[in-house]
Amino acid sequence: MSNADDGLQKGASDKSVAIIVNGRPKQWSSKEITFDQVIALGFDTPPQGNDTIFSVTFRKGGNEHRPEGVMVQGDSIKVKDGTVFNVSATNRS
Repeated sequence: MSNADDGLQKGASDKSVAIIVNGRPKQWSSKEITFDQVIALGFDTPPQGNDTIFSVTFRKGGNEHRPEGVMVQGDSIKVKDGTVFNVSATNRS
C-alpha cells in the first residue's frame, strides 16, 4: 500500500483540504487520493491477510462527473473540502 503520509498534513495549510475518513477529519495536501492511501487513513493498522477485502465508498468528491461512488484497487479520485470516505475490511468466506 502507498504511504498515506504522501498527502497527509499534520496541520492545515493553504493548499490542504479537509476530508473525512471513517468519521475522522483529516487534512490532505494533494488534489487526488488513491485507494491505498484512503485505506491507510481509515485504519491505524489495516487488517492483513490473503482473504482481506477492502471496500471504499466516497461522496462529495472533487470530480463533477463522479461526485460519489465506489473505489477499487488502482483508483484515485480528486478531493475537495468535505469529501467523505467510508472504509471497511471484510474476510472472504
